[in-house]
This record gives sequence, structure tokens and C-alpha cells, in this order.
Amino acid sequence: MTEDEYGEEYRDEDEAPFSLGPRDGTAREIPRSPWARNARLASLPLGFAGRSALRLGRRLLGQPVELITVELQRRTSLHLFRVLGELKGGAMKFGQMLSVFEAALPPEVIGPYRAALTLLQEAAPALPAEQVHAVLREELGPTWRAHFREFSDTPAAAASIGQVHRAVWEDGRPVAVKIQYPGAGEALLGDYAQLGRLIRLFSVVTPGLDVEPMLRELKERVADELDYRLEAAAQQAFADAYRGDKEILVPDTVTFTQRVLVTEWMDGTPLAVVIREGTQAERDHAGLRYTRFLFSGPERAGRLHADPHPGNFRLLDDGRLGVIDFGAVKQMPDGFPPALGTLLRLAQDGEWTAAEDLLVREGVITPGAHLDPAALGSFLLPLSTPAAEETYRFTREWLREEVVQAIDLRESGLLRRFNLPPSYVLVNRVVGAATAVLCQLECEIPFRTEVTRWLRGFTEDVAATEAAAP
Repeated sequence: MTEDEYGEEYRDEDEAPFSLGPRDGTAREIPRSPWARNARLASLPLGFAGRSALRLGRRLLGQPVELITVELQRRTSLHLFRVLGELKGGAMKFGQMLSVFEAALPPEVIGPYRAALTLLQEAAPALPAEQVHAVLREELGPTWRAHFREFSDTPAAAASIGQVHRAVWEDGRPVAVKIQYPGAGEALLGDYAQLGRLIRLFSVVTPGLDVEPMLRELKERVADELDYRLEAAAQQAFADAYRGDKEILVPDTVTFTQRVLVTEWMDGTPLAVVIREGTQAERDHAGLRYTRFLFSGPERAGRLHADPHPGNFRLLDDGRLGVIDFGAVKQMPDGFPPALGTLLRLAQDGEWTAAEDLLVREGVITPGAHLDPAALGSFLLPLSTPAAEETYRFTREWLREEVVQAIDLRESGLLRRFNLPPSYVLVNRVVGAATAVLCQLECEIPFRTEVTRWLRGFTEDVAATEAAAP
């Protein structure tokens, strides 16, 4: 029997005991060869097949179907997230993306593996110290230790393509040293190809969630994520934009190479802990600052932080929200598309013909593909609901209802008529993931105020205003 960092014990009766992350800092070798990684991923459907056979046997013995289904989802989830965490690379990154949507899972199956989902946001098996030193020698030179007064070989955090070590820079500043795993690029590309063959398995763990577009989008961002020089530039742009802000803190960049990024250290309570243990006041406080940061980024920094899972946010002792990990950032120098705010306004006013015309103009649906107003309303109203009143309480129950609604719309064929242009794909995913995090927080915030402040078109007809301008 093993115990994870949340104090919960797990044992899959069909498998050996396992831990989702190291508790004592011991290193675990990460499979690097395509053959080894594919073999680990291939174990997922084999394990699922075995559990399915066990389910059939227990049905024949008269156990209730509902209990057997819950057990199947629990065991599949634990196996899935263990393997994704051990492999790092694209496998773990995809697992972290899925973990954001934990709030949408049915209540009867969420309990047994909520910790398994959350753990991927904060922890993963560590890279051995000798490999860490090898990367630092290659990137910072043979005298790399001269840059640091102190350097801890035990990682403070481990993520999908790199891990973070705490250190003290040569000028005395506490710093975070992010080091990319050797072979991360090959692992990312190989994992995405293999994960694409496991769509049916993911549907067991996250019923109703369309994971194929998420995989496709992750694969398209591989090059940007692997170059820490791009991440350094993005983080510094955010740090400059929010310098002196009373609500948001982004640590400054200290130095960087393609595979090593050194930034100022930032303490704080991870947002995942606030979700799990925070008071209602703390949840509301964190939710408002989280929303404000994501909405304000395009206007203040000309960029959208595109990886909104809780592991990238900290609640600081002074009340500010700290933000880390800028590997996934979308350039948005003109802010959010005005059509986004306009669409929310039209949905609230029930102007379905105008909404359909706007979707055609934006290239979301093809001309002549007339949509049923009732169906269009069912699709758009949930998007505008949180902004309908001065404050809104985000709940897990509401999100689950919206997931069921989305499944119904997909089966009706409505969503098959939508074709998001490239400029909207990432924005759409960030909005969806951020909404899921707000539902995890179950916070009540003045969401309408933030939409009004940061989304052009929500309170005015931008097209008409621009046409009337001299």
C-alpha cells in the first residue's frame, strides 16, 4: 500500500502498488526511447481490456452494473494518470490538460481519483541529478556552478518537459532554474502520435470531453514549448506589463538558453491547494484575480497566457496572484477579437439571427448553413450566462450540466457545422479550461465586470462604432 502527498492510499487489486509521484526526492529513470515510451502507452489499452473482462465476470456474478462501472473508471483513471506522469513529455502535458476538467466529471465517480488528477498539476517523478548537471554544463558551460551561490539537486517541481530547481543566483537573489528534459522534443512528438490511438480510453475517464482537438493543438505548439528563449521573452513581457501591480505578480527573467530558464523565485500557495482546502473567501479572492489576469493579458501584455491549469498559479501571502510557466502564450497585440464580446451580448439579448450572421462573417460557420435558433441558443447561452448578473457562482454542478448539453448538441450535428478559424482555437480552449478551473474553485465573483472591462463588443456594437468613426 502506498500513500500519495495528500495522505490518500491507493492499491489497484489487478496491479502492483504504485505512487503517482516521489515523496523522498529519489530519482526514477524516464523512458526516452520511442520503443520504451510506446510500450508504456500501449499498456493502457491492455490494462483497460483486462479491467473490462473483470467487469464482465463480476456482472455474471451478479454485482450491480453501476458499482462495476464506477470501479472500472477508478482503476482506469489511476492507471492512466500514473503512466502519463511517469513518461512526462507530451503524455504528461496531456494529462495535465485533462486534469483541469476534473470538475466536469460525474459526482459518483469523482471521489476515488480526484487526487490522481490534481497531483499531475504539481508533481511528477524527478530527473536524476547527474542528468540535470549534464544539461546545465551543455547550456551554461563547464563552470555553471559559478553562477550560483547555492543549487539544490532535489527538484522543487516537475512538469511535462522540464523540472524546476531552487537556487540562489550569484547576486544573492533566490531563483527558480527550469531545466528541459533530454530528448523532450522526440518524446513530445512520439507521445502525441501514440496518444491519438487511445481516444476511446480517454472517453472512459472523461466522458463527453472531445479530446482529439486538444491533442491536435498540443502537437502544433511543440516547437514553441521546446524553446525556452521564447518562454523567457514572453515571461519578461508579462513581468514588465504587471510590474508594480497590486493584484498580479510575474517573476522577472534572470537568464536563459534554449533548454535552461532562470527566473526569480516566488513563494505562495498553489491554486490547486486553494481548490482543495481554501475557505470560500480565499476561493472568491483567487478566482477574481485568476479571471482578471487571463482577461487582461492581451490588452496589457499583448499576449494571452494559454496554459491556465492550477499548477501555474500561486496565491501569495500579500493577496496577489503569482503566475508562472509562460511556455504556452498566444500573441494578441490587438486584444481579444471584438466578435467574442459581441457574440456574448447578442446571446444575452436573444438576437440569434445577428449572432448567426456574425458567426458566418468570422468564418465559424459556412454561408447558407442555416442553424435552428433554438439549437443556436442552447449553444450560446451557457457562454454568456456567467456575465448575465453582477456576480456569478461557478459550480461543478453547472459545469456538468453544460457538458451534458454539449454532448446532446454534438449528437444532434450542430457542432459539426462549426469550424473554428485558427485565431479562435487557442482562445476557445483557454476560455473552456479557465471556466473549468473557476468551477473547481466554486467561487462567486463579479464576472460581468471583468467581461465588460476587457472584452470589446460586450457593451457596444464595435462594427457600428468603427463604421461611424471619421
